[in-house]
Amino acid sequence: MRRLVGLLSLLALGGCMVGPNYRQPKLEAPPAFGEAARTPGATGDAADLSQWWRQLGDPVLDSLVDRALAQNLDVKTAASRLREARQQIVVARAALFPDASASGIAARRDAQSAIGGAPPAAASSGFSLPKHLDVYSLGVDATWEIDIFGGTRRGIESAEAQAEAAHWQVRDAQVALSAEVAKAYMTLRLAQARRAQADADVARISDLMSLVAARSKAGVVTELDVNQQRQALQARRAEIPQLDQQARGAIHALGVLLAQPPTALDAELSPPKDLPAEPAALPVGLPSELLQRRPDIRVAERSLASASAQIGVATADLYPKLDLLGLASFASRDLSSLLSSRNFSTIGVADGSWTLFDAGKTRANIKAKREEAVQADLAYRKAWLSALQDVEDALTAYTADRERQTRYAEDLKTSQDSAALADARYRAGLTPFIDVLQAQGSVTQANDQLLQAQGAVIGDLVSLYTALGGGWSPQA
Repeated sequence: MRRLVGLLSLLALGGCMVGPNYRQPKLEAPPAFGEAARTPGATGDAADLSQWWRQLGDPVLDSLVDRALAQNLDVKTAASRLREARQQIVVARAALFPDASASGIAARRDAQSAIGGAPPAAASSGFSLPKHLDVYSLGVDATWEIDIFGGTRRGIESAEAQAEAAHWQVRDAQVALSAEVAKAYMTLRLAQARRAQADADVARISDLMSLVAARSKAGVVTELDVNQQRQALQARRAEIPQLDQQARGAIHALGVLLAQPPTALDAELSPPKDLPAEPAALPVGLPSELLQRRPDIRVAERSLASASAQIGVATADLYPKLDLLGLASFASRDLSSLLSSRNFSTIGVADGSWTLFDAGKTRANIKAKREEAVQADLAYRKAWLSALQDVEDALTAYTADRERQTRYAEDLKTSQDSAALADARYRAGLTPFIDVLQAQGSVTQANDQLLQAQGAVIGDLVSLYTALGGGWSPQA
């Protein structure tokens, strides 16, 4: 039996494993991002994107992202799934080893009737049991399924790949979280900036309305001019509650992202602050770096490895199975002599089985597992192409919004010059008040468009850093 166990152990540990041996597919990467050549400041230089938000130079944003990465509930959930997946590796590896259990029995037989009846008569053979019989036993039994064809080892391989996928899901959660925090923060600062501009417009319109009202009392202009200015003032004031709502909503979102009540950050974030500035340079690296940097691509690749291993698990069911069973026990009628060597016995059993007919179930299961691997391979390739598209789209949006920002800045300068001229001509009585209102409206619109373009540019940077896979580090 010892020789048989040793031989079978060598077969299990050194034998071949059914199913395909996984090899990571090779994906073709373009030499550079096509839109990078048209993007101002973009270079192919590699950059450390693990804490990309620090490039925006906003200490408040830095603090928010750092706290969110430490406290966010989604990241903690992903970390818990990783710990769970690692325990599944232990479960899978346990199948390589025997299962052993211990048992003990203490029994007494009393042949006397419980209500005082006579002892049972002797058997016809002349043999009779004693009135009282004590039996004691103590034993250990073990079962071991020998992994001759590697089905268990393929299961371990699959579990390890799933744990690695869970590891990258934690990284993906960190990437998504840093982007969510940054975007909510940009929404807050943009709403505050637009609110400040609206307050300035209200003050300017109010001053001009005072002038118009005085000229109306003097009979220089009609009451129509006063009403027109009052309408402009009311329209601008009506926009303020919506901007306040946007700012409050962003504060609430940031509070929840930091695993705190929605209003927990009121005191910290309510004071207005300018939008972060754009970084001087924009290193985007090479497309091939996405294969290592994008966590979602790594998740898809590890899921493919796990699916490949599952083919081997299913294929092993085609082959015979061998179980070894062993029992060692002490048995005695006398507890004091239970552990005596003369009361020791052993039993060894080798149990082989091989499914001869299952109506095609096993082979159909193998084919199903192969199709799952095909789907995982397609998902991996799609994740790669989607990652390339994300970067190209982010570069395109950044370029377009920077161009819009430049044009709105020029438009604002022209509108301000026109408004100044219209105001001077109105005060001199050379132009009707409607010209002043139109010029004011152009300035208000240009100011707001410029602020929104600035916010869009920063938002595009956040999307670009996210598309590049920034937001995690091996040390975290």
